[in-house]
Amino acid sequence: MSDSLFVYGTLLPGRAPAGIADVANTLIPLGTGTIRGRLYDFGEYPGVILDDSADPIHGQLFALPPDSTVLARLDAYEDYRPDEPAKSLFLRLRVTVTLPDATTQLAWVYVYNRSVKPQSLWSEIR
Repeated sequence: MSDSLFVYGTLLPGRAPAGIADVANTLIPLGTGTIRGRLYDFGEYPGVILDDSADPIHGQLFALPPDSTVLARLDAYEDYRPDEPAKSLFLRLRVTVTLPDATTQLAWVYVYNRSVKPQSLWSEIR
């Protein structure tokens, strides 16, 4: 089984900026799903803080292609630094994604790694 990625923001189809669109277009759609967390609006991009007591965040689940450079390029775009997590803007973590049929699957997700202001909370993806 290949790795999968849960996407809730700028990596969604049609939303990826030019600098990462070529990589985003290689992701293989698997369907929709939800994770538990709080979604924040940081202007140019959203960010998730995981929280099991929060409402579901809707997103898309993708299989990662076999090309190992895809995940490395996504990490760079999200400013995830595996060797320096404290300096990372986002962390790439494995989470449980709930699928529409109520089954679950583990997937990577990029989680915001800074403090947040309550007024930045997004009620839903626009």
